[in-house]
Amino acid sequence: MEFKNTKSIFTQIGDDVKDKIMEGEYAEEGKIPSTRELAGIVGVNPNTTIKAYAVLQQEGIIYTQRGKGYFVSQGAKATIVKNKQAEFLNEVLPETVDHALKLGITFDELQNYLKDLYHEKK
Repeated sequence: MEFKNTKSIFTQIGDDVKDKIMEGEYAEEGKIPSTRELAGIVGVNPNTTIKAYAVLQQEGIIYTQRGKGYFVSQGAKATIVKNKQAEFLNEVLPETVDHALKLGITFDELQNYLKDLYHEKK
């Protein structure tokens, strides 16, 4: 895993776990790698993955079964999608509009570009 300087490593690990849940790689009620396994996979200290998992547990995304490991919570995918949608609409999109305005991109230009991009990605 390649880390960026914009967020803490444990946050990026948590985001990666969330992405894997959204993409179906980690199924709801399914087991996920232990903190040690994940630390080995991504190349970090196990304490970093422990911290990432603790945050995910607080958010209700994962849970632990004593002696068995960590599992994805029921409804985790819907929770993640809802939170990411809110983040996009409340943070990413307004920032994008600000950039467009600063660059002199009109609403119509932006709308046409987004329409083309949306259909291209679909």
